[in-house]
Amino acid sequence: MPRQNELIRPAVANIDQALVVFAITKPNPHFNLLDRFLVMMESKEIPVVLCFNKEDIATDPQIKELEIYETCGYPMVFVSAKEERGIEKIRELLKGKTTAIAGPSGVGKSSIINILQPDAEMETGAISTKIERGKHTTRHSELFAIDEDSYMDTPGFSSLYVNDYEKEELKYLFPEFREYEGMCRFNGCDHVHEPGCAVKEALEEGKIHKIRYQNYIEMYEELKNKRRY
Repeated sequence: MPRQNELIRPAVANIDQALVVFAITKPNPHFNLLDRFLVMMESKEIPVVLCFNKEDIATDPQIKELEIYETCGYPMVFVSAKEERGIEKIRELLKGKTTAIAGPSGVGKSSIINILQPDAEMETGAISTKIERGKHTTRHSELFAIDEDSYMDTPGFSSLYVNDYEKEELKYLFPEFREYEGMCRFNGCDHVHEPGCAVKEALEEGKIHKIRYQNYIEMYEELKNKRRY
């Protein structure tokens, strides 16, 4: 079939959106990994909905910390697969669309899928108590029908590398930077070392979250050095 969009990791094509699942705690969210996935989706112009599981054991400060993504413009839903809370909200978000459900191991993707589609019979795994990481249970991509016009795909990922674009393109893949485009002292500002940078000023004022900016710098340096290897 002709490709409207295509991803290598997870290996999917022709999706309408991605539902990215992370746990609020146990394991704690890996923000750098999440930001890498969001950058990849932005580069493919694929809408993202963020789903944070294990709300039943999360504290208010842990939940509040995740508001940084709401301020970036990403729709968010908090659920508890164990208590089956928030699942209907997910079902509404999936309706009429083909959705890639992705996220690291141990965050509850398979549990959520089993509630949405019991025939899926996805294998669920435990969390390693030593390193608080999930054990891989989903080893392939598979398409499931939720209803007559809603489908979901079930890949997973544990690491992502940003090497498919140039470092100068990266700033356009952070939605919260966009309102400051054209406001920097220098044209073509990459928001790294340049003086008079509107993005860095917004960072100092708390309008851009430091975690997001730190992850931007890490990916920028990774892209800057990719030619050396």
